[in-house]
Amino acid sequence: MPSFLTRRPAFIALLLGAIAATGFAPLQIWPLTVIGLAGLAMLVHAASTRRRAVWIGWCWGVGHFTINNNWFQHAFDFQDKMPPVLGYFAAVGLALYLAVFPMLTAAIGWQFGRARRPDARYALVFAAAWIGSEYLRAVLFTGYAWDPIGVIWLPVIGVARLSAWIGTYALSGVTVLAAVSLLMLAQRRWRMSAAIAAALTLAAISASWTQAPAAAPDAPLLRVVQPNIGQDARGEDDQELMLAALLRQSGKPGPRPRLVLWPEGVIRDYLESGYPRWIYDGQSPLFNRWRLAQRLGPRDILMTGHTPLRFDAQGDVAGASNSVFALDAKAQIVGRYDKAHLVPYGEYLPMPWLLRPLGLARLVPGDFDFDDGPGPRTLEVPGFGAIGFQICYEIIFSGHVVDPSHRPRMIFNPSTDAWFGRWGPPQHLAQARMRAIEEGLPIVRSTPTGISAVIAADGRLLAAVPHETAGAIEMAMPPAFPPTPFSRIGNWAALIVALMFVIAAVAIRPRER
Repeated sequence: MPSFLTRRPAFIALLLGAIAATGFAPLQIWPLTVIGLAGLAMLVHAASTRRRAVWIGWCWGVGHFTINNNWFQHAFDFQDKMPPVLGYFAAVGLALYLAVFPMLTAAIGWQFGRARRPDARYALVFAAAWIGSEYLRAVLFTGYAWDPIGVIWLPVIGVARLSAWIGTYALSGVTVLAAVSLLMLAQRRWRMSAAIAAALTLAAISASWTQAPAAAPDAPLLRVVQPNIGQDARGEDDQELMLAALLRQSGKPGPRPRLVLWPEGVIRDYLESGYPRWIYDGQSPLFNRWRLAQRLGPRDILMTGHTPLRFDAQGDVAGASNSVFALDAKAQIVGRYDKAHLVPYGEYLPMPWLLRPLGLARLVPGDFDFDDGPGPRTLEVPGFGAIGFQICYEIIFSGHVVDPSHRPRMIFNPSTDAWFGRWGPPQHLAQARMRAIEEGLPIVRSTPTGISAVIAADGRLLAAVPHETAGAIEMAMPPAFPPTPFSRIGNWAALIVALMFVIAAVAIRPRER
């Protein structure tokens, strides 16, 4: 290894981690992610002690997650109780925690995969450890599954579609295996690199024959609305402005039924009946629902984000939910979904007994935390079939977006990406595309400021409204694929692939000696 790398390995690791972050949206320079991973594996292998290897892995993670999650700072721009400057510290603080997971990979790779030079065994152990650490990141402390490495392959959609078989976490492991094999190629040991390159090339070429079919001529229509109203213009005084923008983009009824889709966090007027009278501020819930449904035809359905309330026995507000309501043309509520996977520090404050006395608050304004729903649910909508729901952040959790007992034909993913600056929205969209591939289902996203989109069951973008642009998409509902292998076994696929790597590493050990 070059001497300049051995003199400052921690700084080089920090830089390589930052470089690896450029493979994700919006930059999508995916070869740099592969190079950054290869550099990490090289530095870890060259470390003289386990402690130094762990330090290198952690520094790589700090660089990677600081750049990748730079959008996190912008979430602090809309909460009066939390100064915006705190967002910069929060983004780095989050990276300091997330760096623990590549650190674990480095520790395992150094301990069990070392040899005189990087070999196939080291590559397999490193890749298996990466799968395990990435999965742990997605589940520990409610999980933070944002941007697993496998997402970088969306520009090469055929490779990304491998996740329909093995899932995104296992695809991350394959990516790490390919990256580490580059070290062997540099030593003129080309067999593993050639085999992986051939497999990935074949997967890339397969994109031409794995596309989802076009929508049926008589399929119902989707109308996806993006009003382009920013987070700072969504207070109580701006409700009429928001409603006017939503109705303006909702179009007019036609001969075919339409599913009109509005974003999360745009309706403040209460829609449910049965609340204490003082809640409605002089307006009836029926009138509030009628205002929303006035652009619907007789067979149309409106789905919109909403925040219903929960009351205690004394009639006081005891909680709220982040929900989707479905309304028909008669202004009747015909369905509801409550968000289950809430955002820590966003929709609820962990350890409130400690953090509230310190002056900290959750990022979504309000006096109480949101209630969590029961998990993925499917709603049978007359004229449209089975519709699944995932609100905003929920869509990033691989293997947890579909009710296994009632598979939908489409997933609706309303969001409020106005919190997330310019890097967050395209990254969020990319992860929704990975869920579409894994589950073989079309996914429709509606956000106030973008990026709203219709995603085919094969992960292709069929239509999109750009970031910070007012507009709407109207098109036929795309078809679903039959259940994919991943949709049947979920993240057991990641365990299977990781075990295969470990077994292969054990099997080739005598030969490497």
